[in-house]
This record gives sequence, structure tokens and C-alpha cells, in this order.
Amino acid sequence: MSSLEQLVKSAQEDFQAATDSAALENAKAKYLGKTGQITAQMKELGELSPDERRSRGAVINQAKEQIESLLTARRDALANAQLQERLNAEAIDVTLPGRGRSSGGLHPVMRSWQRIEEIFGSIGFDVADGPEIENDWTTFTALNSPENHPARSMQDTFYVDAPDSTGKPLLLRTHTSPMQVRYARMNKPPIKVIAPGRTYRVDSDATHSPMFHQVEGLWIDTDISFADLKGVYLNFIQAFFETDDLQVRFRPSYFPFTEPSAEIDIAFGHGPLKGRWLEVSGAGQVHPSVLRNMGLDPEEFIGFAFGSGIERLTMLRYGINDLRLFYEGDLRFLKQFN
Repeated sequence: MSSLEQLVKSAQEDFQAATDSAALENAKAKYLGKTGQITAQMKELGELSPDERRSRGAVINQAKEQIESLLTARRDALANAQLQERLNAEAIDVTLPGRGRSSGGLHPVMRSWQRIEEIFGSIGFDVADGPEIENDWTTFTALNSPENHPARSMQDTFYVDAPDSTGKPLLLRTHTSPMQVRYARMNKPPIKVIAPGRTYRVDSDATHSPMFHQVEGLWIDTDISFADLKGVYLNFIQAFFETDDLQVRFRPSYFPFTEPSAEIDIAFGHGPLKGRWLEVSGAGQVHPSVLRNMGLDPEEFIGFAFGSGIERLTMLRYGINDLRLFYEGDLRFLKQFN
């Protein structure tokens, strides 16, 4: 066996003996490093004649390629062994139970929203939906609150830096009443509709939120009265709270879009709120000016409207005393309703 063949065999044995990358790199230096044996043989070529240098150089290069090939193979083997060791250490035990994903549930306000739609749907009311970014006319003017009307100060709201087609600023709606106007202008009487949705006002404390939910109702026909309003709302409130043991009363009030107007209070005949009158809605007979803005003749048609805060109804139904709990995202609170 020639010296170069012996060198290749020796390199193979040293590479196989290396048990990690550091040891392998040390073995590599012994043969292929700057002072390695292959390098030393390459340096000796300068002492030979051109013909001898050519033939000897070819043999040395062949031995060098063999050693490099052995080195690469051993590197791959060590890397695969290291990977397999890591995979074995990180193996997944498929016999363990999987990580479960808990199911979600409806927010209490959404539960009330659905309940309200179901109750009014059972007595023939449609459900209307519309934009939350409204124009001045449908939010105020069409509802008998012209510019500079003092009633507007009761509904301080958020304006958008964009004008409508008349040049007036758009705003986040302060109530869902604009949908009453929109619906009435698109449908012929008799009209029976509720408009639930999000509304916005600059207000925030334990009983008020800058964003809240409201449901408004509208019934327009030729021969309805306050008696119908009282009957409809009493039927709704008894169904919503699932009890007949409550009273409803109407107190005279003022709203620019109804005349006459009333606040609606309820009193439970049982429970922790027994005997206390609680305001739950504003209502009244639709103002003649509003009927005209709806495209209807007030001499022919009459109607009533009401509006209730969905959060207020939800708080009374579940005994919640702080509105902010609805929006804090505390799962300990929300899980109670699912």
C-alpha cells in the first residue's frame, strides 16, 4: 500500500473516531489544514521536475478528494445523529390528551338584542338596520331638531371629518331614530318596525358609555293611539323579563320628535327592586313635522315611537349595577351568561 493510500485509510479511521464536530475539525486539520499531511505533500511538489510534478500532483489531488469526501460523509453522519437525538428528546407523546379549546358564548347585550328581536317579531314588527355614520338631516333635522335647537345639546356626539352632500359634517348616530325616517320613506303604511343598533354619545360613567346599544320602535297607521303604545310596550316588557308581576306607567315628558311625549317606567312586584319605579324608555306620538319628513300626511296617518337602551334592560334583567362591566372583557363576568 502506497503512503497516500495509507494516509487516506488513516484519515478515515480518525474521522470515524471523532464523536462530535469539534473532534472532527481537529482530525481535518491533521490532514487538510495549513500544516496537514496533504498540504505538506503538496509543498514538496516544487522540488520535482515538471513531468514528475504533474503525475505526483494528480495522485495527491486524488487522495485529497478522497479525504474530503470522507470528511463530508462523517459531517453528515454526525449532523444526522445530532438531529435524531434532538427529535428523540422532543418527541410528542400522542397518548396525552390534546389541549382543548373552550367554546365561546354570546355577550349578555347580544343576548338581549336577540331576545328583543324575537319578541317584537312575534307581534309582527320588522327589523331595520342602517349606517352608524349618519348625516345631520336624518339624525336631527328630520326629527324636528333643526340647527341650533336646544334639544341637540342633549345628544353631544362624535363628528367625522367629512361632509355629506349638503356640506354638513357626518356624525356617529346618537340614536337609531334615523332608521325610522329611512324605513318610513322607503315603505308605505301601515309600518311596524324596530331599529336596534349601536349608538354614540360623549358620555361615560357607571351608567353611561360613549358607545351603547338602543332599540327604537315605530308603528304608523290610520287608527292607532296611546292605548296601542301602552299595550305593545307592556307586552314586550312582560315577555322580556318573563313575568306578569310588574307595572308600567307613563310620565309626561318632552322629546322634539314626539308630541305628546312620555317617559316609561316599570316597577317589579317582586325581587330586590320590588316597588321601585325604574325608567326604561322614552316614547310618544310621532310629531306631525316628523311624519311630513317621512313623506306622510299627518292628517291621514298617526303613529307612535319608543326607544329603550338595551344595556339598561340587560342590567335590570340580570341585576348588574355597573355598565362598564359589559365592555371590560373580564371573562369571570362574561362566563356567567353562557
